[in-house]
Amino acid sequence: MAKHKRIFQRFLLFAGLVLFAVCGYGVAVAQNVTQGYLTDEDLQNGMIVRIDPKDGAKVQAVSQSDAADMHGVIVSSGDTTVSLSNVGDAQQVYVATYGQYDVLVSTQNGPIKQGDYITLSALKGIGMKATNLQQLVVGKATKAFDGSDNIGTAELKTSQGKQQVQLGRVRVDVSVAHNPLYEKQKDAGVPDFLSKAAQLVTSRPVSAFRIYVSLAVMSLALIIAGSILFAGVRSGMVAVGRNPLAKHSIVKNMITVTIMSLIVFAIGLFAVYLLLRI
Repeated sequence: MAKHKRIFQRFLLFAGLVLFAVCGYGVAVAQNVTQGYLTDEDLQNGMIVRIDPKDGAKVQAVSQSDAADMHGVIVSSGDTTVSLSNVGDAQQVYVATYGQYDVLVSTQNGPIKQGDYITLSALKGIGMKATNLQQLVVGKATKAFDGSDNIGTAELKTSQGKQQVQLGRVRVDVSVAHNPLYEKQKDAGVPDFLSKAAQLVTSRPVSAFRIYVSLAVMSLALIIAGSILFAGVRSGMVAVGRNPLAKHSIVKNMITVTIMSLIVFAIGLFAVYLLLRI
């Protein structure tokens, strides 16, 4: 009995080691497999891309407004163990979604340290250090970049003026995921439902000033449109009572007044949209 027990234990140990080796190899291979895509853009190795929404066989550099569509990073076919292709074109690019690869970054959010999360910068397809303001990251930096060993510079226009940033490549453990640092931003003094409504329109945090100005414009548009509609309907009903024979023309005037009030309201909505988006 004891002999059979030892044999069984050795069998379990051997099976466990084999399973561990197979799983470990599978993970390693999975993290070294890239997919080939076509592109209509001049994409460099290290650029962060998304799948073209109009053509699933193509990729394009992704911008901050489309950060939720981040798919992976452009790499060389020689950087991986296995490169898959379903497009059959010599001009295709290869995209990695897992593994450690060089990513193009900027110093927009300051120098990048080892362990910093990387997200999209204001430059299309270029990364930067993530803060608590971004919801998604493309991965975690395994090396530092302070801008001293840069491959170029770029000038950004920000709310504080022009900003000169350095560009370079940094090794990143690529894995598009939720940013652990992300904190939902709330505007001081702004009710939560107003902040959520504004972010539905803009897909980004909106200042309290813009929210309240938009609310004032919306209220003004409602008051003007309501006043026009009320005055038009009231005067029309009085006119019909005084002159029933002119009912047809009076009804036409009431319809015209209603349309005018709707136009005023639509202009107010458009003004609010512009205030929130621009």
